[in-house]
Order: sequence, then C-alpha cells, then structure tokens
Amino acid sequence: MFSASNTGGFSNEPLSQDDLPALEALPLTPVSKKYRLINLGVSATITLLILSVITTGRYQTFFSIPDELKRIFPYVFAVVAILGVLWFTYHFFADKKIKFAVREQDISKQSGLVFRQLSCQPILRVQHVELKRGPLARWAGLASLQVFSAGGEMHTFEIPGLEVDDANRIRQFILDHKDVSAR
Repeated sequence: MFSASNTGGFSNEPLSQDDLPALEALPLTPVSKKYRLINLGVSATITLLILSVITTGRYQTFFSIPDELKRIFPYVFAVVAILGVLWFTYHFFADKKIKFAVREQDISKQSGLVFRQLSCQPILRVQHVELKRGPLARWAGLASLQVFSAGGEMHTFEIPGLEVDDANRIRQFILDHKDVSAR
C-alpha cells in the first residue's frame, strides 16, 4: 500500500460533489460557416442527382421498363426525396453545433444534435496532429484538424471546417506545447 509518508505527499482521497470546484463556462468557437454551406450543398446535389437518375431511368425511351418498376417509381422517388430532405435538415442544424476550444492545457470539441458530446484532449497526451483537406475543403480554404492521442491508433477527435490558417496555428500551438511538462 502507498501512503502519504512514503510517496512524497501523494494522496487520492475521494471528494464529495460539494468539494469539487465550480466549472467555468468553456468559451467555444464555432467552425467556419463555409463548412456548413459545403455540407448543405453536397447533400442537396447528391439528392437531386439521384432523383434525376431515377426519373431519367423511369421516363427514358431506349428500353422498356417492367410495369412493376413503373408502379414503384413514385415510392422510390418519395423515399429518396425524404432521405435527402432529412440529410439536408440534419446538416442545417447539426453543423451549427460543432464548436471547439483551445486552452493552455487541452483542446476540446463539442458536437451533436440529438446526442451532445464534449471531448477534451490534454495537450500532454497528444501524439501527433494532422490536417486533412479534401477537394471541396481546399476550394473553400478549409481544413480538418485530427488530434491523435498517445497510445491510440485512431484519432481522438476531429475538428472539421477550420480555416486553413486557423488549423495551422492550432496545430503548431499543440506541437509547441505538447511537451510543456518537460520545461
């Protein structure tokens, strides 16, 4: 057993809820509005493209379509349209909820529309940080910052929709401060 006398003052006594310090409100920064616009545009474009293909296939004159497929066309069209509207609506509301904070000792991300999630990663536990930029993100000047924790092979979390300069500054800050205990 460890005791305070032989460990240099180490203790790990349980605390009551009343003894915990009051939490300050974490000042969170929303991701770029361009990220939301890209997601809305992608969801609308893909939905309209699928609806166009379905409609073209139904009304084309190159080959005959079985009557069974002609009868289910309105139902397939409606299902695809409803799923597209739900996808668009989800991004309309959920993308506004993605926020992040960088503090001296940790980086946090909040997300979720129905199921809210707040993830905090101590900077000391960061193994490495990556920037991801797909074609649409590059076109919009955005990047996603992936934070990898020590001991894990997958990223701890990803902050999407950051302006490239902001993402590079955050990445450099994390890299400069991840060994702060060694100073």
